[in-house]
Amino acid sequence: MSGVSSINDALRVEHVTLELGGRAILNDASFTVQTGEFIGVLGPNGAGKTTLMRALLGLLPLTGGSIRVNGEAVVRGNPSIGYMPQIRSGLAGRRVRGRDFVAMAADGHHWGLPHASAAIRADVDRVLDLVDAHALAARPLSELSGGERQRLLLAQCLLGNPKVLLLDEPLISLDPRHQTGVVDLVRRVQRELNITVLFSAHELNPLLNSLDRVLYLGNGRAALGTVDEVITKPVLSQLYGSPIDVMRVNGRIFVMSGDVEIEKLDHAHEEGDDGHEHEHEHDHGHDHGHGHKAKGKHTHNV
Repeated sequence: MSGVSSINDALRVEHVTLELGGRAILNDASFTVQTGEFIGVLGPNGAGKTTLMRALLGLLPLTGGSIRVNGEAVVRGNPSIGYMPQIRSGLAGRRVRGRDFVAMAADGHHWGLPHASAAIRADVDRVLDLVDAHALAARPLSELSGGERQRLLLAQCLLGNPKVLLLDEPLISLDPRHQTGVVDLVRRVQRELNITVLFSAHELNPLLNSLDRVLYLGNGRAALGTVDEVITKPVLSQLYGSPIDVMRVNGRIFVMSGDVEIEKLDHAHEEGDDGHEHEHEHDHGHDHGHGHKAKGKHTHNV
């Protein structure tokens, strides 16, 4: 892909190669995401979903190619990007109130309670309104459901009016009802603010009624298009490097390898007996433009 960037380009990835541990995660990948699109980011374990998001955040150097976000070169700590990482373990046991938890992302106090300015308090009120979470503001995280905590995490991402949201596996560990609630909420906020969303997931079906296009990663390649363009036997077989079948049943889509659903294979690999097969420690170093850093161990795909 080549040519001059359009003012409607939220993300422009050109001939990007990304390596991790000496292995090419993406190899000469090119695609463009338009402003205001809801993109589902899918692909098998190791395909590069998390790696791509970290590259968009400026946390991983490119081996080759270029990335532009809203027409600008990638920089670490870009305030126009809101990011929900996979580091979410430990939230369930915390006694911090919902409002304070959201405010922590605004003023850089990750462990201590924030001393918020009037401007920060106003922004916290704004994002709590956006995600309809004022009822959660006075309750401790330890008393909230997984879906309610995700609502507050989304509020954190919206601080400072970002133009792009990167949501890394926000549906992990949620039951189907809460998955639907999170997807519907993200879609509503995305349309209301006309922002761009990259929403990574293990499974396509929870996103089917909300996404505009699918970005499917596999074998170093990236395919971006509508569900009907990308979720096909020829495209997915090329991305997986093995024969893949696509079945449509009662409005749902199943990606099959032989007689086994691909997502079931991914979950079996990821959620084994110890559940930490790919645990690493990273300093995500991204602050949503507000100085907040998240550091810790987490399980991820790449």
